[in-house]
Amino acid sequence: MKKLKHPLMIVGTGSDVGKSVLAAGFCRIFLQDGYRPAPFKAQNMSLNSYVTATGGEIGRAQAVQAEACRLDCHTDMNPVLLKPGSDKQSQVIVKGKVLGNYSAGSYFRGEIKDQLFGEVIGAFRRLHKSYNPVVIEGAGSIAELNLKKNDIVNMRMAVTAEAATLLVADIERGGVFASVYGSIQLLEPLERECIKGIIINKFRGDISLFDEGKRIIEELTGIPVLGIIPAFTHISIEEEDSVSLERKATFAIDNRVNVAVIHLRRLSNFTDFSPLEQDERVNLYYTNNTEEIRKAEIIILPGSKSTIADLIELRRNGVAAEIVRQSRVGKTVIGICGGYQMMGARIEDPGHVEGHVDAVPGLNIIPVTTILESEKSTARTSFYFKDFEEPCVGYEIHMGQTNRQGVEPLNHLENGGTEGCRINTNIWGTYMHGILDNPVVIEDLLAPYAQAVTSSISYDEFKQNQYDLLADHLRKNVDMDMIYKVLAE
Repeated sequence: MKKLKHPLMIVGTGSDVGKSVLAAGFCRIFLQDGYRPAPFKAQNMSLNSYVTATGGEIGRAQAVQAEACRLDCHTDMNPVLLKPGSDKQSQVIVKGKVLGNYSAGSYFRGEIKDQLFGEVIGAFRRLHKSYNPVVIEGAGSIAELNLKKNDIVNMRMAVTAEAATLLVADIERGGVFASVYGSIQLLEPLERECIKGIIINKFRGDISLFDEGKRIIEELTGIPVLGIIPAFTHISIEEEDSVSLERKATFAIDNRVNVAVIHLRRLSNFTDFSPLEQDERVNLYYTNNTEEIRKAEIIILPGSKSTIADLIELRRNGVAAEIVRQSRVGKTVIGICGGYQMMGARIEDPGHVEGHVDAVPGLNIIPVTTILESEKSTARTSFYFKDFEEPCVGYEIHMGQTNRQGVEPLNHLENGGTEGCRINTNIWGTYMHGILDNPVVIEDLLAPYAQAVTSSISYDEFKQNQYDLLADHLRKNVDMDMIYKVLAE
């Protein structure tokens, strides 16, 4: 195995500057160049998650980065995952399993920081032993001074791992000079030594116009600018940060199959809908506007980290009533995970898993009832959708059991069991995340509204092609020779 001396670490001047996507791109470059890379993020905060082959839960971004490495993902790639259930509390997942619910105050005050950092370092060392280079992703900004004392994911990780670290700034936001210079100046000397290069991301226009800006940054910081990366629209990489939802479509258009995803406050796993976003027959958009919901041919209730709270909000803002109305006039309405639970007759929470509400009525679109439970179900699953013979795959992440009442299941599992519920062609619910990655499901969903399309490549092949395009884009705009030099020093 070819080896480099140091891991590569990607940190940022803030959230949503492009760290996850750039890490995926570097993973693919190292793979193309004959190395055996693997991704790593010590602590992730996201409602987009994925399930490993052994049933562990990790952040979706690390699963994407593992795909770019052509690896199956592992809990060592993201040993700590935080899933916010409210503004003040998160579920803490360690090595793929739920450790417990912690208030934001107790967690970020570091009450379990020593335990977690031990898990983080153990996971990193196991990866570092088997893969080279490890591509490490930081979180948010490296200059959050109020949180730095208990940091386990940014510069403390960089120093411990002896990582050659690149600082990424998003020029699209403005203030790039201040964000780069300020971030570096707020580091301690040992941390500053880790920063080997700066990347200016999401540039629009003529890059030569930033030649003077590059010179100024290098003079101010004493650190080379190793890349100015143009913003792109020709490459599709799954995004993890919920901030990216703000950039997605929010309204119906003509001459497409309009698919409205209900924009829940605690929406989880919005990457479920990426295959539909790539389908040229479809206009997929996120909305809580009842008029836009009425315009849709297909309405999707997505997953939620706080199903009961989100359902109560849908009743308050009139969206729940509109969904019920559309289901009764023949529109396609489907629910995934928490959305499946919402579509039922009732959701009960006797153990107060989500909060202080004992039970709420559901939308009563499908005859199922759900009882929330403290133990989380996480598994990858093979199944057959409806009555089709093509095998499908998906993954389950849910806290609760849903009971059907004399209606057909949606999916027949490979192990002989059944899952989900359907009352007709257009109305169904499932716990199966990733169900829309299967072409047979997409074609069945769109059949009433669009002509069938036979794709020459699978969605997985499509994603692999996108990683190659991303690697090409980075190679054209980043000084890879210098990056290899700092990794080998």
